[in-house]
Amino acid sequence: MNKPNIILPAEWADQSGVMLTWPHEGTDWADMLGEAEDCFIAIAKAIAEREKLLIVCQDRQILADRLRNCRIENIVFAEYPLNDTWARDHGAITVMIDRKPMLYDFTFNGWGMKFAANFDNQITSSLYKNGFFRSEVQYENKQHFVLEGGSLESDGEGTLLTTRECLLSINRNQHLKEAEIEKQLIDLFGLKQVLWLSSGSLAGDDTDSHIDTLARFCNPQTIAYIKCEDVNDEHYEALSIMEQELSLFRTLKREPYYLIPLPMADAVFHQKQRLPATYANFLIINQAVLVPFYNSPQDQIAVKQLQKAFPEREIIGIDCSVLIKQHGSLHCVTMQFPKGVL
Repeated sequence: MNKPNIILPAEWADQSGVMLTWPHEGTDWADMLGEAEDCFIAIAKAIAEREKLLIVCQDRQILADRLRNCRIENIVFAEYPLNDTWARDHGAITVMIDRKPMLYDFTFNGWGMKFAANFDNQITSSLYKNGFFRSEVQYENKQHFVLEGGSLESDGEGTLLTTRECLLSINRNQHLKEAEIEKQLIDLFGLKQVLWLSSGSLAGDDTDSHIDTLARFCNPQTIAYIKCEDVNDEHYEALSIMEQELSLFRTLKREPYYLIPLPMADAVFHQKQRLPATYANFLIINQAVLVPFYNSPQDQIAVKQLQKAFPEREIIGIDCSVLIKQHGSLHCVTMQFPKGVL
């Protein structure tokens, strides 16, 4: 029997849509809900102008009214109980198996039981059972394995970029060694190589160093990454070592990657704690890239650098200064679905 051809699509591949999980008064957003919703509305508007948007929410009627200035015909609402809004980590991870989409439903445990995730962990299976995906889309329960979308970066050609700090964390699959985790990743996603970063982390990050806060594929030959140039910044040493690691990585053709440095975001504090503000947390959608802004001069530098990586896409800034107060940003609250899923 022939081995199936499995591909974990790159984020820049044609998309059928994106999922958002909407904040409500029962989430950690309660004391800043209006500000949070304004940010989510801006994200929703940018996505719905270009592709479908699936919104998991508590009350679709109220939300539909708030989104009246968006292309509402491109928005689908799904009402389910939810704990929080980090769709990147509780959403389905889509692979293509012999060119047919398959939804993998991994366990999301609130990044090691740091936060409740009992409702969020049921969202993917509920969406599938209730027909929110196309009829040809398949589903596999993978809840024996704890895995979040924010910890994975795929070039769409068989290379995965990730971090040891996250995937080898005691908060997840502590019964498995690195070689065992790597084998699972290779088998699940049809990989040819896994590139492990050993250094790099951001103060205030609850995720144990998700790769989407640090370094991102922009095409199979290009990686955008966070560069810290302030020797007095607490991140300088670890991010400098990370940069060296990236320079040693090779493509499947054994060529070095073209590296595009993104600025280190100006320090953002909330309740005297530094927050993990990062420009690496951008979202690639059809015809555009949405990049988080933090009301800083660095915002425009990030736009300029990302335009180098994506010359044919519009770079759109979204004020995410509220999202970072809950220790996440733009990519963290979204999950894209490749063509053929929605």
